[in-house]
Amino acid sequence: MERPDDLIKISGSGIRFAAEVNRRSGTDLNACFHCRCCAGGCPFFEAMDYAPHGVIRLVQLGLKQEVLECSTIWLCVGCHTCSVMCPMAVDMSAIMDALRQMAMEQGISIAEPDILNFHKEVLNSVEHYGRTHKLEIMLRYKIRKRDWLSDMDVGIKMLLKRKLDLTPSRVRHIGEIRKLFAPEIKGEP
Repeated sequence: MERPDDLIKISGSGIRFAAEVNRRSGTDLNACFHCRCCAGGCPFFEAMDYAPHGVIRLVQLGLKQEVLECSTIWLCVGCHTCSVMCPMAVDMSAIMDALRQMAMEQGISIAEPDILNFHKEVLNSVEHYGRTHKLEIMLRYKIRKRDWLSDMDVGIKMLLKRKLDLTPSRVRHIGEIRKLFAPEIKGEP
């Protein structure tokens, strides 16, 4: 039997928040049935405070402050591994992008210090190879941060689970990808 204090009450503002995330991401987050495939495929899941499907649940419940302050939205690198694994093709990367944008617009402090440098390394990898090479991203980030061993155990686990390729793979038409990084495209003078 349910007790009144066991119920989660979703206010109108919570429903509006979920609708706004849907609109900004162009994804129906209600298609997620929480099978956890996204977490199983995510190379950075071990470092996250909420699994990707957990972030969706926070949004669905209207827990705006909790989701915008969590580390997960900043740790997601947008590699789309979760979206590929998702049987419902929920674009988790787009949802994370929308949540990061909303957090910045509302002046919420970034939960992960120095994460913007990490994202720069992800973009450098995409520019160089046309896709992400996670091992190189992690190594470059560690060198930049001068933090060599703090989470070495996570890196070793990822290597053992074959979530980190030792050598990068490149897309066939890398020139097309590199055009996206041209100064005039990025809005630089």
